[in-house]
Amino acid sequence: MRHGRLSPIVGSALIAMLAVPFTGLAQVQPQKHQQKHKHYTLIDLGTLGGPNSFLNGDSRVLNSGGAAAGIADTSVYDPNCGCYVDHAFRWRNGVMTDLGTLPGGANSIANSINSGGAVAGWSENGFVDPLSGIPAFVATVWNHGQVRDLGTLGGSFSGAIGVNDRGEAAGFAANTILDPDGFSTLLLFGVSVPTTQWHAALWQTNGTIEDLGTLGGPASFAIFANERGQVAGLSYTDSVPNPETGMPTVAPFIWENGQMTNLGSLGGPCAETAGLNNRGQVAGTSCTGVWAHAYLWHDGTMQDLGTLGGTYSRADGLNDSGEVVGQSSPAGDQSFDGYLWRDGVMTDLGSIGSDGCSNALSINAKSQIVGESASCDGDSHHPYIWENGGPMVDLNTLVSPASDILVHEPLFISDQGEIAASGDLPNGDQHAVLLIPKDGDDEAESELATPDGALTERRTAANANHATLTPEKLAKLRTRFLARHRGLGSRASR
Repeated sequence: MRHGRLSPIVGSALIAMLAVPFTGLAQVQPQKHQQKHKHYTLIDLGTLGGPNSFLNGDSRVLNSGGAAAGIADTSVYDPNCGCYVDHAFRWRNGVMTDLGTLPGGANSIANSINSGGAVAGWSENGFVDPLSGIPAFVATVWNHGQVRDLGTLGGSFSGAIGVNDRGEAAGFAANTILDPDGFSTLLLFGVSVPTTQWHAALWQTNGTIEDLGTLGGPASFAIFANERGQVAGLSYTDSVPNPETGMPTVAPFIWENGQMTNLGSLGGPCAETAGLNNRGQVAGTSCTGVWAHAYLWHDGTMQDLGTLGGTYSRADGLNDSGEVVGQSSPAGDQSFDGYLWRDGVMTDLGSIGSDGCSNALSINAKSQIVGESASCDGDSHHPYIWENGGPMVDLNTLVSPASDILVHEPLFISDQGEIAASGDLPNGDQHAVLLIPKDGDDEAESELATPDGALTERRTAANANHATLTPEKLAKLRTRFLARHRGLGSRASR
């Protein structure tokens, strides 16, 4: 499970349907052999005065220059939500910069960063939406010390999720058409709140906003924008709630040159988009009518990537070579393993030791993969890197010098091999961290790099804070962002 996602999109009903907790029995692991892996320097990105900081695992949060973008707690405590005020940040060369908010706003979020250091996200602006009573937030880009309000389509809300190197930002924006059923917020947040309709949007570098429309339903949102100006995301295709999902049918789309194209379905009423590369390929997950399968779409065809022998698979990452990573069940559906799909072949990445379950979250241009290995009951978690044919290696065993921060979940690996992750401090706080590969002679045999007693003790304590993602915790994730604004309760534990 991608606990480290911080965008409200993580809590949507779509992900609730497609995400499956670690459960069941272990499967036989692939044969292991020794590989050399670089050691890593662990860098704690810190906070903005509060206890925690986070990265959005669904986006490019680390660029080629080693700059990272995310969200951090400030020292200001908000008793209305039982949480700290959060600000977007940019980290570079050891310095975390508070990107602040738009005038009048309290909170802001950074979702992604491009190669030039521009950060895309959203910020509150001091206004309150009259329909929902929620403080308004609008798409925002921070660049060269400037904060820019990207505007909306006439409504109270907008948000930028992805930004490409051309400076184009993709996301969603509210128009002036009433959405009394709350399908817009249901699609993005998993919570039905009456507002106006939210449509996928693209902001150009000249400041103009383009309504990308929908596939026939009342709402859509864009997630990715590649260097060709193509945009990928999700849209409703109708306005009739499906009895299986409680929402209208959802389909993935690609938008190019003013045209939104429905990528199709593998037979079910729900979908998820996990990646768009610079070849115009889109990876994601589609309901099949019973479970869900990962897909890769290219040139008008949605290819079912199959499974590791079971009934379920999902996609979580895609690189420019068309390689897809994610999670799938083997025959019997008693466990879940991370996989690499390449040229029609799905390879089981296995798991670490006796864990028995795993996922794969991100893949770079060198086919290096990061993810999380865990016991199938969720009692233990091991962040890993998989490269050169495997096997998985626990990243905590490769951190040198040793750190008192325990890497919990690696969210993104750049083409330079740098890893953005979440880390657990000894006091239970969570910080965003970077793992920087060392050059020269800093290589270690993976089979010899085993955790010592102190690391094992720390891991046991940290795992207690990361139990199985229960329906109750998932419900809290769905409402975390809205709870801050509507007084619906405390923010969920991350």
